[in-house]
Amino acid sequence: TAPVHSTRIRVGRSIDGFGLSPGITKDQRVGVEQLMSKAFANLTGDLAGTYYPLTGMNEQVRQQLVDDHFLFVSGDRNLTVAGMERDWPEGRGIFHNDAKTFLIWINEEDQLRIISMENGGNVKGVFERLCEGIKTVGDSVRKESGKEFCLDPKYGYVHSCPTNLGTGMRASVHIDLPGWTKHSVDKLKARCEELHLQPRGTRGESGGQTGHTYDISNKHRLGYSEVQLVQKMIDGVNTLWKEDKDLQKQYKM
Repeated sequence: TAPVHSTRIRVGRSIDGFGLSPGITKDQRVGVEQLMSKAFANLTGDLAGTYYPLTGMNEQVRQQLVDDHFLFVSGDRNLTVAGMERDWPEGRGIFHNDAKTFLIWINEEDQLRIISMENGGNVKGVFERLCEGIKTVGDSVRKESGKEFCLDPKYGYVHSCPTNLGTGMRASVHIDLPGWTKHSVDKLKARCEELHLQPRGTRGESGGQTGHTYDISNKHRLGYSEVQLVQKMIDGVNTLWKEDKDLQKQYKM
């Protein structure tokens, strides 16, 4: 098996009747937060947890969320230019379950980012938790407000960024690829393209690359089912690892 440090799968969701983040009003943003605060109360079992609003967050809680790599921060150039950081930090917050394996970001790039993650390579377990979480949150939103997630029959789930149309799902693992790193990072990027994967550094979308650990995820969101995309990521990562072992031999690592 591939040396996977951690697995993370996320989707975005928007709730009918509230604006997308470039145009959402202050009142709507607070409305999403209030609705979700009620919805979180309906999460039970493994999914039960605590909501931490960014407004008035105490330093100890903030530092803990930073240490857990859960906290999203302001200052992303792309979000700022698009008007997504207006009235910061009002209406924003983070929910996570007690085990820290299920998270929801409120009013970051999307109204909702629903995230399932854990250490190790149990992709199936992470995916099952995500599916259960999405369904529970959707049911809870409907129960509290009668509203549904924005779903277009042709374009799938509506997100603030068009690159997330369709499933809005990104399934990723952090994996060590020392052979590919030694061989050529550019060739690794090209190989990922062939396998329909997207490589990133482990510091997120615009954080750059450090060492030989990569964040590898499905490239597509649209035109495939969630299950197909997760399978594509698994198959692709296993292929990369097999090739990495050959490259390690080639370079006598």
